Amino acid sequence: MNNPLLQVLNLSVEFKTDQGKVDAVNNISFAIEKGKTLGIVGESGSGKSVTSLSIMRLISNPGRISCGEVIFNDKGNPKNLTSISEKEMCSIRGNRIAMIFQEPMTSLNPVMRCGKQVMEALILHKKLKKTEAYKQTIELFEEVLLPNPKKAFNSYPFELSGGQKQRVMIAMAISCKPEVLIADEPTTALDVSVQKTILELLKNLQQKYGMSIIFITHDLGVVAEIADEVIVMYKGNIVERGKTNQIFINPNHQYTKGLLSCKPKLNLRLKVLPTVSDYLDGNESDNDLNNIVTVDDRKLFHEKLYSNKPILKVGNLKTYFPVKRNLFGTPTQFFKAVDDVSFEVFPGETLGLVGESGCGKTTLGRSILKLVNPSSGSIVYDGKDIIKLKGEQLRHLRQKMQIIFQDPYSSLNPRITVGSAILEPLKVHKIYKNDKIRNEKVVELLEKVSLKPDSFYRYPHEFSGGQRQRICIARALALKPEFIICDESVSALDVSVQAQVLNLLNELKHEFGFTYIFISHDLSVVKFMSDRMIVMQKGKIVEQGDSDAIYANPKSEYTAKLIEAIPKTN
Repeated sequence: MNNPLLQVLNLSVEFKTDQGKVDAVNNISFAIEKGKTLGIVGESGSGKSVTSLSIMRLISNPGRISCGEVIFNDKGNPKNLTSISEKEMCSIRGNRIAMIFQEPMTSLNPVMRCGKQVMEALILHKKLKKTEAYKQTIELFEEVLLPNPKKAFNSYPFELSGGQKQRVMIAMAISCKPEVLIADEPTTALDVSVQKTILELLKNLQQKYGMSIIFITHDLGVVAEIADEVIVMYKGNIVERGKTNQIFINPNHQYTKGLLSCKPKLNLRLKVLPTVSDYLDGNESDNDLNNIVTVDDRKLFHEKLYSNKPILKVGNLKTYFPVKRNLFGTPTQFFKAVDDVSFEVFPGETLGLVGESGCGKTTLGRSILKLVNPSSGSIVYDGKDIIKLKGEQLRHLRQKMQIIFQDPYSSLNPRITVGSAILEPLKVHKIYKNDKIRNEKVVELLEKVSLKPDSFYRYPHEFSGGQRQRICIARALALKPEFIICDESVSALDVSVQAQVLNLLNELKHEFGFTYIFISHDLSVVKFMSDRMIVMQKGKIVEQGDSDAIYANPKSEYTAKLIEAIPKTN
């Protein structure tokens, strides 16, 4: 590579912990040319984000760069970013090299208006007056295609959607027209359609400004959409590198093969998703015909499934939220989150619920459990209308109906142990005679979701995202429910961990005869999990039917757009 814009040479990063030193990055080297995009792929803990933070020199105690160099070609004057002064680094960070962080909600100041946060960078690095900084911020918001830029300028982060917050972060990152843009998981947990527009936006901005982009993700499908070259990281090491097409057509390392294979297939239905560990252990079988669900298998299953009476009937359900009130406090305008929705769910079925953020999926799921009060309609579960139930009757029914929330960390109390969190519903519903029996049952549940018994005494922060989601599944199973709503329960997980959790949910379904409503914005995941599928847009059902049939022949333009937005890995 002739005269690269940025070089990372023999970089190693370590962290000190109570258990000793942990090597997060081990002697890695790579380079990126001007105007090119380098994809860095790997699971959580592979060292991707630590590498990017090292480039920005944002590693602090208990971590440190133990050796190596980061050479930035500053207009023909190479600078080693690991050894220059902090003052000089501040003139480069955010100005010449900028970064889009993974989670915009935690990266943006929640008590400062979005526009002012972008203005800060312009005033600091470009020495602009407030009036000029305001003008340029509005222009940036227009450039990143934010609807109503002036309104976005005056909005706080919580008032914007996930995709809009990410656009604010992009506007902030490109405000000083950097030569290198580091995008750290910028599309994780976003809808596939929003993800596609963000990727297209980044490509357009790159062409306009001639930026180099380092794009970090765990999803090889996303990398295929944007990167010229790819490096694959595993446990702090680079295990494979090459042109994007080469990596996808002919991957060499078992780890890369595993990452490519664990994403749900679009062209066929598998019984069990392959996992990265299968490939690393040498147990993979790409051509296992016994793992493919045939058309005849599906037909026989559906004949048996739909010969029963529905376990759940939702009729003309409406859930409206007041957005404006008059002087007397009476609502005058409503947001129609769920608008006249009707469907049925059969015992033993997995019904997929798919759509973009804001389409009403989550509100519908919570309305079914009466965690949100519906405005009108009926929700009949096992012959009882949930909307009419109160007090002890409702509590008794909720024992049969459980929910697994999207974010496993925020749905677990950080101050109580995992064992106590799972034990709590058993105590509330007075299941089993005493705490000794309950504790034994909790340990059994932990083992059921492939966690060790000593997890009982540990706290949520001691577990990875995938492990925390397993804990939430164990808690949902504690009351031996019949019906479980999975609300975006794998959307923020690595594709490899996602495959493990999806397989676990299917295993538990077959073992205990659960009925699922599986909510997701990812149509490929819903297609793998569900027997039938409902597609929602703006609170309404736009399409419902057999999952494979909808994917093969979508009847609505909106569904076709969702399918088209799924990143392709082949």
